[in-house]
Amino acid sequence: MDRVRRYPSDLTDAEWDLVEPMLPSPQWMGRPEKHPRRAVVDGILYVVRTGCAWRYLPVDFPPWQTVYSHFQRWNRRGVTDRILTELREQVRLAHDRQPEPTAGIIDSQSVRAADTVHRDTRGYDSGKKVNGRKRFIVTDTLGLLVTVWVLAASWQDRDGAKGALLATYMGTPIRHVFADSGFAGRLVDWARDMLRTTLEIIRKPADQQGFVVHRRRWVVERTLARLTTHRRLARDYETQPATSEAIIRWAAIAGMLARLTRGGPATRQQRRTLNTPD
Repeated sequence: MDRVRRYPSDLTDAEWDLVEPMLPSPQWMGRPEKHPRRAVVDGILYVVRTGCAWRYLPVDFPPWQTVYSHFQRWNRRGVTDRILTELREQVRLAHDRQPEPTAGIIDSQSVRAADTVHRDTRGYDSGKKVNGRKRFIVTDTLGLLVTVWVLAASWQDRDGAKGALLATYMGTPIRHVFADSGFAGRLVDWARDMLRTTLEIIRKPADQQGFVVHRRRWVVERTLARLTTHRRLARDYETQPATSEAIIRWAAIAGMLARLTRGGPATRQQRRTLNTPD
């Protein structure tokens, strides 16, 4: 029988069974851990989903200092990134794909920054009229997060994307990346010459009018939309860009866990309309 979930963001038993083996083993010497790791992970996911400050964690979680210290320690040691990688492989295998992708899609998203973000790590995106930070993400062709790179919003796509593409090149076999026209220009040559990666630009048709779903590009745009349903990501609150990247990884982890354990496609609740004719 599944454990009673105090909050919708809490892990189910099936999700915890996937996550628990991926966490590092507790220290075998010294003071034993006082709080269950499952409660710590639930606390992290609560912050990511609800957007509350760490200090405002409900009292039925471990102390916020404990939850936050685990969050930072796992991020520094690469644990969060390894969980993301292993879950992505499992989702891909469930969809009859190879464990590691060879093609990806890149896109960026500018978000407003809170007053907790120092001016040295924020900037103004004149195109989007946003003062804050810019998130560059690379996904596979299923929309699963591969790489995240957070910079000041003042960075141009063709310049800021270099870090995301380099991290993707170093960590995965992806050598073909789809992108929109904002990444066109010298970045295409840089990716080819420096990373041996083909950056294919998917342009809008010249006669397009209104909104049109574009091949490949909609996958990464859907991922960005799903990430921002987590309220902690609706705005950037993190003092350090690396913390923002870790929050994004945890949001992606939550999505992959749901995808692996729900047992079928997601369904949307029926929309009710008023004053409809009989």
